[in-house]
Amino acid sequence: MNQNVINARVTFRNSPIHVLERFTFKDIKNALLEFRKFSESEECVILQTCNRIEIFATGKNCDIKKIQKTWASLSGLEESAFKENLEIEIDDEAYLHLLKLTSGLDSMVVGEEQILGQIKNSITTARINKASGERLNTLFDKAIRIGTRIRNTTGISKGGISVGSMAVKLAEENIDELKSKQILVIGTGEVSTLVAKSLNRRGYGFSVTSRTLQRSQAFCETMGGQAVKFEEVLGGFEKYDVIFVATTAPYFLVTYERIAKALKDKKKGMMILDLSNPRTVDEKVATLGNIKLMNLDQIAEMVDKNMRKRQDKVKIVENIINEELQVIEASMKRLDAEPIVKDVFKNIDVLREKELQKALQMLGENDSEKIKIIEDLTKAVVESIVSAPMNNLRKASEQGNPEILDAASKLFNYKKKET
Repeated sequence: MNQNVINARVTFRNSPIHVLERFTFKDIKNALLEFRKFSESEECVILQTCNRIEIFATGKNCDIKKIQKTWASLSGLEESAFKENLEIEIDDEAYLHLLKLTSGLDSMVVGEEQILGQIKNSITTARINKASGERLNTLFDKAIRIGTRIRNTTGISKGGISVGSMAVKLAEENIDELKSKQILVIGTGEVSTLVAKSLNRRGYGFSVTSRTLQRSQAFCETMGGQAVKFEEVLGGFEKYDVIFVATTAPYFLVTYERIAKALKDKKKGMMILDLSNPRTVDEKVATLGNIKLMNLDQIAEMVDKNMRKRQDKVKIVENIINEELQVIEASMKRLDAEPIVKDVFKNIDVLREKELQKALQMLGENDSEKIKIIEDLTKAVVESIVSAPMNNLRKASEQGNPEILDAASKLFNYKKKET
């Protein structure tokens, strides 16, 4: 009788932006319909942002293989593409993941507020398109309420800062009239995403380059910026005033020779922020005149100071989540009993109404006030007799006792309706 809630996701944690883009759905409404049809999900919610694409699904015949196959078909991918990118959580782990999302713990920047609104939009879209039902509506409604309360009581959303936003802040502090300067971002990974987000938020234009122009273009479609060919950048550093470098190259990409050449053709100085690990900017660059070089260690130290101040809040949030997770688990298990409970109450009420009408005919009673008194009496008697066993059935469901649900199904001759 129990139906698993499956969470399948591809996120920034193991996939850079240009890879994430391949897994997106162009039409969310159509994707919801297709998932319900072909993966046999009875309910489905899709959360799609620039940092994540997530499926929440449930159904007695739904499984991860069917979800993956449907996803691959909708995105035009081979199923093998999911091998290194797909994360899967089921039931309690899926609930925990959603709570971390709504409270801001699973964002690039801890406490990010935007994700909560995106989650609200995802369940609203599912509801409008009749893709979600009692199980996912209950899960998302509770997770959103809990996440909102956590943010309000702990202040986890206040004062968050990332390596990317700290790097942009340092550029602002060191470069006058930054909006009039030429800014370059090298790389399309997680840190570059944080830099691009921060630049966009502050209204700065910027260029982006990566190993392939296609990868840069995919990044820019999601994060903004202007894609530039990699070869053009390597031979033309003099065009830029501020360069953010965030790559995984195993060698110095920004060399002493290239920057020395660029400075000959450039009247003003340059700021370079090496956010790569390992470093991809030759440290000797700092010895050149009119160059301000900062590396990841220096910037990360500033971010760590901010994070240490927030670490106590993170621990508080984690403790609250662990407590609230038990509440959600019980609520979701309780849903297994609800179809039986509703069916029993419905059948008994039909019987009550039938016998009431018989009795009223036998009495020949026409007085509306007396009829109401008798009707209220029958309802009260039914309620007092049935409520206790039905509440016990709900408690048994919350405690994970499927054998009691099975016994109740036989006792009340309950047959699950096919969907």
